[in-house]
Amino acid sequence: MSSKPPIVISSLDLNRIEALLERMPPVEVAQYEGLRSELDRADVVDSSAIPADVVTMNSVVTFKDEDSGDEVTITLVYPSGAGVPGTVSILAPVGSALLGLRVGQHIQWPTPDGRRRQLCVLEIEYQPESSGDLHR
Repeated sequence: MSSKPPIVISSLDLNRIEALLERMPPVEVAQYEGLRSELDRADVVDSSAIPADVVTMNSVVTFKDEDSGDEVTITLVYPSGAGVPGTVSILAPVGSALLGLRVGQHIQWPTPDGRRRQLCVLEIEYQPESSGDLHR
C-alpha cells in the first residue's frame, strides 16, 4: 500500500471526534480503527491556523474517485448531520479518508466491500475555518 499523505486537523475537530468515539460502545469503536489511526498521525493545530486548502469538519469538498473517474461534492459532517443528500459522516470510510487532506492530495481507502479506492481532493468550496466560522 502506498504511504498515506500528511494530514492536518484542528484541535476543535480532534476534540469533538474523540468525544464522539468515547461515547460509543466498545464493540462499535473497533470498526473505526481507521479513523483513530488517522487522528493519531495528524498534525493538530489551532482552528485559526488551519490552511484554507485543508478538508475540515463541515467543509464542502469535491474529490475524484480515481478508479471510476467520478467527481463527487460532499459536506463532511458529524453523524448527527448525516443522512441528508450531499453529506458524508466522518464515521464513513470516505469521510475518515478525506479529513485533513489538502487540495491535490491522494489517499487510498478501503471500501465497505473490501476493495481499495484512490481518492484525490480537487477543491474545497467552503471551509468553516477560512470563512471565520470557528465555533460551528
